[in-house]
Amino acid sequence: MSSTRLAHRYAKSLIDISVETNQLEVVYQDVKYLQAVCKASPEFRNLLSSPIIKADKKEAIINAVTQANVCELTTKFTKLLLTKGREKDLQEITVSFLSLYNELKGIHTVTLTTAIEISEELKQSIQAKASAATPNGSVELVTKVDSNIIGGFVLEFDNKLVDSSILRDLNDVKKQFSKNYYVPTLK
Repeated sequence: MSSTRLAHRYAKSLIDISVETNQLEVVYQDVKYLQAVCKASPEFRNLLSSPIIKADKKEAIINAVTQANVCELTTKFTKLLLTKGREKDLQEITVSFLSLYNELKGIHTVTLTTAIEISEELKQSIQAKASAATPNGSVELVTKVDSNIIGGFVLEFDNKLVDSSILRDLNDVKKQFSKNYYVPTLK
């Protein structure tokens, strides 16, 4: 079974049990915390994926990191992952959980990548236009800075991609020059 399907199943189970126990918002905050820990600490990710470190040692470390920051349900869930040997999939499970949560709540994520940081006024304007395009639900704007795109922007919204970056334009020009239509093809 692919790890994406596995992560989706575990995330779906966690969503279902948290809805059933009226703890969805608390578990949502916990999962955001776990995702932030996984993103911020390569050592934590290495701990989760290490086959050398025993499960009881992993459990002690995970409890030390999360003890004061997550609820009992989330603690039990991470213990279940350890018991099943699925702790290495924690980061992917958090991504699936947040995706399912957004789907459940009708939240659409818009990702805007620019070469430089943009102003708050421009962010609000983009979020307002995206909200107008989606009458059912709300919009969450995520901004990223990637100097490799040189200029322009890349916008991702509802599985659609609008790439208006200078890097893409330069790659298009390069592709056109690689096919020289003015010189006959020699065979």
